Amino acid sequence: MHMSDGLLNARTAVLFAVVAIAGLAVALVRARADLDDRTAPMAGLVAAFVFAAQMINFPVLPGVSGHLLGGALAAILAGPWVGALCVAIVLVVQSLLFADGGLTMLGANITNMALIGTAVGYLVALALRRFAARSRAGLLTTAFVAAWVNTVLASCGFLVEYAIGGDAGFSLPAVSVAIVGVHCLIGLGEGLITAATVGAVAAARPDLVHLLRGARTQEVVR
Repeated sequence: MHMSDGLLNARTAVLFAVVAIAGLAVALVRARADLDDRTAPMAGLVAAFVFAAQMINFPVLPGVSGHLLGGALAAILAGPWVGALCVAIVLVVQSLLFADGGLTMLGANITNMALIGTAVGYLVALALRRFAARSRAGLLTTAFVAAWVNTVLASCGFLVEYAIGGDAGFSLPAVSVAIVGVHCLIGLGEGLITAATVGAVAAARPDLVHLLRGARTQEVVR
């Protein structure tokens, strides 16, 4: 859901740049407690995977693209704080080196994908944690649901930003139908990819799945 320059007016762009900076500052402080010899390598792998997956995108509206977000995946595997930083780093690199997402829209993109997406994905997964720890099917279902909800609600974050200061000449109802409708479909693909990836990691090393730490995982790996 990369946003290009010009979709939001300057005041709104600055507002969400401040939101993104504040959110990442909190994540940076809280991530220190999660980083250890298991989480650090996983964070690197998650960032690399999300980066590669986000390079495959397609236009939704002029100046807006749709693609895998990776928030739920990052949160489930690396935790919400580290996960938010992973996605944010991917977005910064894509914006600066590949012109994927406008530089003035970087704050809004980080807010939607790194903050809202990761937070929502983790909260959904956390609510289903007992179910996820019971069996492999439970874990896969939890990952799928968390990823789908994360994708849809992150797209709603874009709608809020556009309602506050949209500057591209599209009506809000038209934007809402296009953005949310497409991301409901993208969420299905994201759910399948997230479930498959989390399931593969859990089968090999359940101790690397942040969501499962402290839970009984004997059934999950079967």
